[in-house]
Amino acid sequence: MPPYNKLVRDKIPAIIREQGLEPSTRLLGDEEYKQELRVKLAEETGEYLTALTDAEAGEELADILELLHALAAAHGLTPEQLETIRANKAAKRGGFRDRIYLIEVPDA
Repeated sequence: MPPYNKLVRDKIPAIIREQGLEPSTRLLGDEEYKQELRVKLAEETGEYLTALTDAEAGEELADILELLHALAAAHGLTPEQLETIRANKAAKRGGFRDRIYLIEVPDA
């Protein structure tokens, strides 16, 4: 089995065992966990950016959402607290639904 050296979902070791293999794993400390979540987020974001279909994009977005929940928890936030922060920012600055593309702002 090749070395993976990456953060995986919680049930992956059991899935590997069901295939008759024995994975080598270790638990990460807090700071290393946050770092590996960031690495995984970059990986999943890259996969989203190369998705060719809406279905593939949906799968990758679900992975990103799972990572956002894990990152929030690692920073002491619940998904509800994260949603409140998001909603407050949207109320103050708007969201991205209007598809506005800023080209430039002339000097005053």
